[in-house]
Amino acid sequence: MVTLNKLFPKHGSRKEKRRLGLGPGSGLGNYCTKGMKGQTSRSGNTRKESKEGGQMPLIRHTPKSGFSNKDFARRYDYVNVGSLEKVFAAGAEVTPEALKKAGIIHDVTRVKVLANGSLTKALKVSAHGFSATAKAAIEKAGGTVTVLEQKTK
Repeated sequence: MVTLNKLFPKHGSRKEKRRLGLGPGSGLGNYCTKGMKGQTSRSGNTRKESKEGGQMPLIRHTPKSGFSNKDFARRYDYVNVGSLEKVFAAGAEVTPEALKKAGIIHDVTRVKVLANGSLTKALKVSAHGFSATAKAAIEKAGGTVTVLEQKTK
C-alpha cells in the first residue's frame, strides 16, 4: 500500500543544488567555479555586449554613412484585390474611409492596391496607388479605378 511517508519524486526529476565553496574536497572550493578576481566573479555581473575591455568597440570603429529622411518616405497601407472581393459587394464604392471602416487598413493616409488574389465583382475603387496588374484586374472585372491626390505637407 502507498502511504504519504513512502512517496518520493521520480529518480532524475530533481537535481541537487551545487554547494559551492565547501573546501577542496568538494571539488568546488576556492574560487567556486567563478575564476579569479574581477568583474565577472562578483555577484550582479551583467556586462554589455558593446564593452570590449578597453579596446575600441566594433560598433564605434565601423564606418557609417548615409541619412534617411523619414519625412519623404512613402508610407502606404497595402490592400490586396482578393480582400476587396471578400469584404465588398458588387457595385460598391471602395474608398480609404470604407476600407478603414471594414477593418482592412489601419490608417487612412495613403492606400495602395496590389494584385494578390482574384476579383470577380465590379467595384469602384479609389486609392492613392495601384499596381499595374491590380488596375488591370479591377478593370477586367468591370470596375473602375480612381487615383486619389497625394496629401502634401
